[in-house]
Amino acid sequence: MPPSAIQFWFEFASTYSYPAACRIEDVAGQAGIPLEWRPFLLGPVFRSQGWNDSPFNLFPAKGRYVWRDLERVCAKHGVPFRRPSQFPRNGLLAARIACLAAAEEWCPAFVRAVYHANFADDRDIADPAVVIELLRGASSARRPSSWATRCSGATTVSRTLSPGLSPLRRERTGARAGARAPAGGSGAGGRRADAA
Repeated sequence: MPPSAIQFWFEFASTYSYPAACRIEDVAGQAGIPLEWRPFLLGPVFRSQGWNDSPFNLFPAKGRYVWRDLERVCAKHGVPFRRPSQFPRNGLLAARIACLAAAEEWCPAFVRAVYHANFADDRDIADPAVVIELLRGASSARRPSSWATRCSGATTVSRTLSPGLSPLRRERTGARAGARAPAGGSGAGGRRADAA
């Protein structure tokens, strides 16, 4: 019986997801385990906790430790690292593209390129021009700008994830695809789990 796939859930602003994204495909491949790339957004999770920023910014001692630890982890695994001059950066457009292109052969290379741009090159991954350039370099997609255009609308992320429900919420609640959340949100404090 073939092994179950590993679902790799990641957020482009997540510090520890960066070295994981750089290594997971090789590790899974060596073990002969299929890998599924699953982007998600931490912003709504943070807001549900009453935070308006990363806990690494809200709690300076924790932030200092995380940045030093991430530096060590990256050095240990040979992953290039430079602390971003802005943290966290908005990875919404890149996450939308990764959702839409999850089954595309080039999606893992795109994901790694976005992480590298943010955590090694200190580039603004919220800038559509940067995302299009990364997409062009990582993909075999025709007209990379069309992927960005398709993913730049305010309602695209919910349609991309699934009509009405994010995959995580659908899995957690057992709801069917196409079901609609009540007007005003998902019931999680009025916030939609799939909106930034």
